[in-house]
Amino acid sequence: MINRILEKISGKWIFLIIVAIIYLIALAADFALARRALLESVFIFKNIIPVFLLVIAFMFLSNFFLDSKKISRFVGESAGIKGWLIAVVGGILSSGPIYMWYPLLADLKEKGMKDSFIAVFLYNRAVKIPMLPMMIYYFGLPFTVMLTFYMILFSIINGVFVEKLLKLK
Repeated sequence: MINRILEKISGKWIFLIIVAIIYLIALAADFALARRALLESVFIFKNIIPVFLLVIAFMFLSNFFLDSKKISRFVGESAGIKGWLIAVVGGILSSGPIYMWYPLLADLKEKGMKDSFIAVFLYNRAVKIPMLPMMIYYFGLPFTVMLTFYMILFSIINGVFVEKLLKLK
């Protein structure tokens, strides 16, 4: 009977139930610790809400304005250099926790975005525009320019490798 119930419940709900049970056990074992953990979770959630809303807005706008043909033209199989450029710039400009971007990238992948562009986007999240002035201050302009150049270059190489490896699968 339990197996039948578990088959009907999706993995998301099972995860939520397990987390709730862990909190209840922690609550029974050490109330102060459980309270701190819950407050920390609320604090983290409050911090990610703006990025979460931004990603939802991007998903809404992409669903509203972009169809599969447009996405394929910009970041699909026939995108060419424009797709690489969009992936690089998009990765650099994106902000917030990376896991908040996964739903948008999954949505774009379903609409035809190439895996190589997803890899390039994720790789280029390491280039942080707000950190560049501090990096220049501590390491100098030549180092910062070269490191940024190589990060972008290797993101593209990484994207090509991802595409090739996934074709072998």
